[in-house]
This record gives sequence, structure tokens and C-alpha cells, in this order.
Amino acid sequence: METIDMVIDESTDWSGIVSAISLTDTPAIEAEAVALSKEEKVKLTAIDEDRRIFMGAVLIPDKKILRKKEDGSYYNIRFPKETVSRASQIFLEKGNQNNSTLEHEVSLSGNTVTESWIIEDEVHDKSRKFGLNHPVGTWMVSMKITDDKTWEMAKTGDVKGFSIEGMFSGEKTESSDMALLKAIEEEVDNALKQL
Repeated sequence: METIDMVIDESTDWSGIVSAISLTDTPAIEAEAVALSKEEKVKLTAIDEDRRIFMGAVLIPDKKILRKKEDGSYYNIRFPKETVSRASQIFLEKGNQNNSTLEHEVSLSGNTVTESWIIEDEVHDKSRKFGLNHPVGTWMVSMKITDDKTWEMAKTGDVKGFSIEGMFSGEKTESSDMALLKAIEEEVDNALKQL
């Protein structure tokens, strides 16, 4: 299956810009977030227990995300570590931390990303404290949710995680089928040379 790496082409004025983070019940990266609230008695020293914070992964590096073409065929996209890191920076540089949507359809107001970081250590990352176990290079956020209905959805699990709204350039990489075929051809060539 073909895989396309999402990259940032900084020579354009649109590539790599994450314009909003959507709260969704089906995150493309298949990573669920954690709702932090006073009622759950969960504390992180940097977060006041009276705040309503939703924490989770935004992008996981090198994770293949299945997509469907208009012709019905499938392909994967993935975000290399460099893309994940730069996208997280551009998101804040452009001042988009207050832009959020629900299921990519409804604009939300009053929510803001209060923390944004890249996991740099497998053991000593604040996400580990909340049972999240994403790889090094993952873009994490904590979002304050002020809307009562959206917060209720986060607490009950009707909203499970984050999804990005953004534009990236794509670079085709070798499909796994093509890589396997190439490896077999090389082995056959080597075997024939030894005869």
C-alpha cells in the first residue's frame, strides 16, 4: 500500500499550518485523551484542579493513518518527527491556539490550548503521569474547555481525542508492496550471480 509522508514546504505560505485542533470521537491517530477535572481528583502541579483541561496527543510521528481515495482505493499518510515538531511550532507562531472545532464541523469558542509540547523522554514526560504512553516525538496538548456541553462530552468519552485541521505537502514513499518486490528481486539477482 502506498504511503505518503506529510512534510512542510516552508517556501509556500500554507504548508504545515495547523489552523485548528478538532475534538473528535474518532481521532485519526487512534489516541484517546484524558479529561482532567476537580471531580476526578487528578492533579498535575502546573494545572489548578478547578480548571477543565483535556490532554492528549495531536500527532504521533511515523504512525500510518489510513485514507481513502475518490476511486475507492486506500493509501496511508504519516507525519515524520521533523514534520510533527515543526507543525507544533507553526501552530503557535500563527496564534492558532484558540481555534478549535467539534468533529471538524462546528467551530467552538472559548477553548484554548494552554500547553503544547513534544514528548522528549520515554519515562519522564508529564503525559506518563496520566497513563498516556505515546512515543518520543509525539505532539501533546492540554486544552482548556470552557463550554459546558463540550466539557461534558469530554468527561463522558463522547469526545475521545484530537484531530488536526491543516495543510501539508506530500511526498510519496515506496509502498510496502514495492519494497518487498524490490527486496525479492535483489535476492533473486544475488542468487543468480552465485550460480
